[in-house]
Amino acid sequence: MQSFRNKLVEEVGSDSDKPGYVGLIELVKLLLLQGRTRSETSDAAVRILKSLFPPLILDLYKRLVAPLAQGKIAALMVARVTVVTCQWLMGPCKVNTIDLPNGETWESGVFVEKCKYLEESKCVGVCINTCKLPTQTFFKDYMGVPLLMEPDFKDYSCQFKFGVAPPKDDGNVNEPCFETCSIASRRKLNPGECPMA
Repeated sequence: MQSFRNKLVEEVGSDSDKPGYVGLIELVKLLLLQGRTRSETSDAAVRILKSLFPPLILDLYKRLVAPLAQGKIAALMVARVTVVTCQWLMGPCKVNTIDLPNGETWESGVFVEKCKYLEESKCVGVCINTCKLPTQTFFKDYMGVPLLMEPDFKDYSCQFKFGVAPPKDDGNVNEPCFETCSIASRRKLNPGECPMA
């Protein structure tokens, strides 16, 4: 967590006084508020993700592993690594089987039972712009693995589908804000009017 937090601090230019996960979420909200557009926020989050890996590892993975077996091996690998390395951020999760658009099924899904990141931030904009969109971009552009993330804003679960490209028209991107969204309440907006989502 500290490495991720340090990268966030570098990107936003300041740190939170709050310790642990609460401070991390405060920094993520600051990242969201600093971006003038959805694209700027997503680009900043991609930079953070990219900075967590040695550049050579990403390049080699994309060139050597991602093309194997039409991407299946890479998708299976990143699903398992995600479960092992990211539960501190997302909460309990497990590898599951997903359906691909071509009719095949792969064990390259990750099901997050109740996303801690979404639950703690209480913000659809944080989910979409600092997690979903940048994570999908990072895996596609820097690891060569298409990824579709499907957050459920009712029960806070999230389905990762490694090996599946996101649709051009992704309905999740236009979700209304939560009533409990602190960003919307600070701006005195009605639920559903948050410009961050």
